[in-house]
Amino acid sequence: MLNKKQQTTMSSPQVCAGATLQCSFGSASGVLNVLPTNRTLVGGVPAANIMDSIPVVNITPFAFCRSLANPTVASATSAAMGVLTSMPCVPAPSAPWIPGGAPTALIGAIPALDAQGTLICAWGGVIKVMQPGQYTTLVP
Repeated sequence: MLNKKQQTTMSSPQVCAGATLQCSFGSASGVLNVLPTNRTLVGGVPAANIMDSIPVVNITPFAFCRSLANPTVASATSAAMGVLTSMPCVPAPSAPWIPGGAPTALIGAIPALDAQGTLICAWGGVIKVMQPGQYTTLVP
């Protein structure tokens, strides 16, 4: 078992293009697309930073959304007499990614995205990295 100091100083894998994502209200996993604008590669693919959170461009849909905070889900559920009715997902991040640790590494002058990062959707979902796309490069 790790002590508290070891837990806070552990590194996490750098997230890169092709990482697998999951939303707590989504019905399927999504993919993180990272454009090569920052010219930083990890294992030959673009590395992500916390600003890689643009819907559809960076964050692919998670198939169907089950959040009643999503107006389309609420409307469909109301039309179905209160039976929860999932609707197509369109991610709606409310802010950039929240890094999993202290922002110690920069990519394009912006904090790097590590595998412990989370993204909050406007409809209440929490988007997490399930597979970072690589495991050899770590963010300290």
